Amino acid sequence: MRILGVDPGLNITGYGVIDATRAGVRLVEAGVVRGTKGTSLAHRVGEIHAGMSEVIAGLQPEAMAIEELYSHYERVKTSILMGHARGVIVLSATQAEIPVSHYAATQVKRILTGAGRAPKAQMQLAIQRELGLAEPPEPPDVADALAIAMTHWYLSGKSTVISGSR
Repeated sequence: MRILGVDPGLNITGYGVIDATRAGVRLVEAGVVRGTKGTSLAHRVGEIHAGMSEVIAGLQPEAMAIEELYSHYERVKTSILMGHARGVIVLSATQAEIPVSHYAATQVKRILTGAGRAPKAQMQLAIQRELGLAEPPEPPDVADALAIAMTHWYLSGKSTVISGSR
């Protein structure tokens, strides 16, 4: 199964594509889609939609896994803005007829590191280890996207082993 994991953001949206089989997981591609800072919200979400649509068309994932929206009472406006980014990302998957699953950040962190509040550096090291990479993925948004894709695989019931780190 080819899975596209997405860590949504208005400035930087991380993505990671993995091929997953019972034998293991292999990195296909990972990177970022950027919204141009200082431009209108409409322009930025348009860039995100176009970028994610391009990733989907080029890599042909069978499923998308995306981080759920987290809302904190002190940052309501940020949550609303992030909802715009998530919306166009989900739209790009829906237009390509790709099913979308949503995962809480704490759930992803717990599955990959054993701790629901793991810092970004710990997530990067966990992804480096899980995928056998020479270096931790950069920027952290990419590691988060790969972690979301791997969480989808682990929770889909199609993998046979989850790393002993949990």
